[in-house]
Amino acid sequence: MTSSAASARPAPESRQAYQVFRDITTRWMDNDIYGHINNVVYYAWFDAAVNAHLIEQGVLDIHAGRTIGLVVETHCNYFAPLAFPQLVQAGIRVASIGSSSVRYEIGLFAQGEDLCAAKGHFIHVYVDRDTRRPVPLPDSFLSVLKALA
Repeated sequence: MTSSAASARPAPESRQAYQVFRDITTRWMDNDIYGHINNVVYYAWFDAAVNAHLIEQGVLDIHAGRTIGLVVETHCNYFAPLAFPQLVQAGIRVASIGSSSVRYEIGLFAQGEDLCAAKGHFIHVYVDRDTRRPVPLPDSFLSVLKALA
């Protein structure tokens, strides 16, 4: 590995890098055979944290809304293990907003820790529920997103 490749390695971020936090209760079944949270669970936490925030802000109706978000890209870097029965806190921010897409970035923190145990992102493209074609984000939605930027 060259020194430039080593310097590009992702590093954990502090809580100050995120706008909003959500508590996540770990479950016994989240642990894997190695005694820590299995990597696939992190992706579910990303999705749940962001969507719960949007629902609480009144801009996403997962049951009857005409607009839904489809994940088109996701990624995660792991820095420290998390395990049941820890309380995990998901920090959320918005890195970019397009006309119908959003890049959300999430940091997962063990309770009381300043540096994230993992950080990742996913990109939602917002589409019409029936046609699955991209739709522009409404002003109310944009307002909530901008508060996370």
